[in-house]
Amino acid sequence: MKNSSRSHRWSPGARSRGLRAPVTLLVPALLAVAFLLMPLIGILARTSWSDLGTHLSSPGVTEALKLSLLVSFWALGLSLVLGVPLAWLLARVDFPGKALVRSLVLLPMVLPPTVGGVALLLGFGRRGLLGPWLEDTFGITLPFHTSGAVVAATFVAMPFLVISLEGALGGLRPRYEETAASLGASPFRVFLTVTLPMVAPGLVAGAALTWARALGEFGATITFAGNLPGTTQTLPLQVYLLLQNSPEAATSVSLLLLAIAMAVLVALRGRWTGGGTRSVSVLRTEDSDTEDSGTERSRADESDEPAPAGAPKSPSPAGSWALHAEVSGFTQLTLDAAPGTTIAVVGENGAGKTTLLRALLGLTPRARAALRLGDQDVTDLAPHRRGVAWVPQDGALFPHLTALANTAYGLRAQGVARAEARREAQAWLDRLGVGRLAQRRPSQLSGGQAQRVALARALAARPRLLLLDEPLAALDQTTRARVRHTLRTHLDGFGGVCLIVTHDPVEAVSLADRVLVLDGGRALQDAPPAEVTRHPRSPWVARMLGRNAWPGEARADGLALPGGGRIVAAEQLPAGSRALAIIAPESVSVHRDRPSGSPRNTWPGTVREITATGSRLRVLIGSPDAPDLVAEITPQAAAELRLAEGVAVWSSVKATEVTLVPL
Repeated sequence: MKNSSRSHRWSPGARSRGLRAPVTLLVPALLAVAFLLMPLIGILARTSWSDLGTHLSSPGVTEALKLSLLVSFWALGLSLVLGVPLAWLLARVDFPGKALVRSLVLLPMVLPPTVGGVALLLGFGRRGLLGPWLEDTFGITLPFHTSGAVVAATFVAMPFLVISLEGALGGLRPRYEETAASLGASPFRVFLTVTLPMVAPGLVAGAALTWARALGEFGATITFAGNLPGTTQTLPLQVYLLLQNSPEAATSVSLLLLAIAMAVLVALRGRWTGGGTRSVSVLRTEDSDTEDSGTERSRADESDEPAPAGAPKSPSPAGSWALHAEVSGFTQLTLDAAPGTTIAVVGENGAGKTTLLRALLGLTPRARAALRLGDQDVTDLAPHRRGVAWVPQDGALFPHLTALANTAYGLRAQGVARAEARREAQAWLDRLGVGRLAQRRPSQLSGGQAQRVALARALAARPRLLLLDEPLAALDQTTRARVRHTLRTHLDGFGGVCLIVTHDPVEAVSLADRVLVLDGGRALQDAPPAEVTRHPRSPWVARMLGRNAWPGEARADGLALPGGGRIVAAEQLPAGSRALAIIAPESVSVHRDRPSGSPRNTWPGTVREITATGSRLRVLIGSPDAPDLVAEITPQAAAELRLAEGVAVWSSVKATEVTLVPL
């Protein structure tokens, strides 16, 4: 215990692992710290503190300081104008030569500053490649001019901004920007209102480092712009001159530059390399409940109530829009739906559900949708012009906006006046029972509240097509039932078509008018929920609905299974055709001994698992003669049979209880 405690004192990095710092690493690390610290101590020790004020207030130093501030802020402005779009391009777009462009960005960071100055002379000097043209056309001469000092500082400092911001953009999940586009925001508006605010910590850190680097630039400036007092003689160049005539004054000015650099680094400690630590923290708070806030959020969920009958009614989007889509690529299908239709999209992982939604949004190269909404062909329109709203699984509420601002976002993007947009957004929040939470941020909302806000935001955007990607998957059962009721109520008045991706059979049956079953990117079944429930054409869907399902080949008396087993059925299909045998769990009888009597299907097996579903038990039985079988029995029957995991049993199914579905 003493060793463990002592090891925690050595290093914060080892704190979580309880490891003691090895001496072989500790000694060189301390030497490195001493090596870096010694020059700083030298400046502090050699500074003439009594003359510090005199040195820093001398005319030459104050003039150089003003010029340094002017140059550094101009360099920062140029870096923001040029570097922010470049960082976005590197983080978001794949293009030929991307690695080369990134190398060019990094080059000034590793290039000797004087070499950089020579390169600038050869590029922008009077005898350079571009210099004569600039002078003849615009009368601009960069060398030996303040503008030249700005160009030199920008050249060496801008990479700090680009690299920092690119890292922040790379860590930002694209679904926030995609959701904003689906609400009607143009790419530029998305960049200004969603992307930049969410990467603000990385941007601020990169900007601060860029400014500090520009303030301290020396080599490229003196080589390219010269050392002219009042024109290009910045503070670092002033230090260089003072070293020859007044070393004490040079030390005082060096201390000033050192203090500025240290202030910037201390203010940004631990932030700039991660690029957006604050954003990540907010997103994590939004996506998952922490242990400390779990109780509070559970209570908030429990307090969620459906909107009262007298709640303000927000106008539903005027008009109605039928859907016609021909999807090609990975997902291939033709989809037609009348206005007001809700379609549940189901299928196992990789079936193409999300690809279908993204194709309808115009956000994926894997599939393309020829899409018509009502009388308008929107195939060639950008995502923000299609009138297709998307609610991702976690809602993707913008963490820097309140619930009210989130809900009004789509309206504002479509040009609605701020006051009107906020009134309509508040009305939608009231309809969904979360109006009192309008001023809360997403991190202050429970899961159920956040999903209601996300739904309100999508409906408020007046979409023609509404896409919901597992909108209730992250909610607990109680909250899910409440939000499902709210969703069903408001979909009843929706004039467009709604597609809901779900793995929940209750959602598919209770919310949808049709169930679209996908398998390998193809439509396996598209029918009303009752038809899919009675005759599922996919083993995965049948099992999702809680039924036993096995594919096989039809025979005269039933179905031959691929493993050699056989299921006897009362109905018959053409011999040799592919079919699916469906057996409801409640139709399976469980016995301790081999049953006698009329059952045509009997199999020996072993109980593998017993789970409770409401007032009944589901018993999973493994058999060497048939695929795993699920039986549903009462707790009383299980007690009488003394069932437990590992107990040998017999299962039986009457031939009349087997349904054969052609594939």
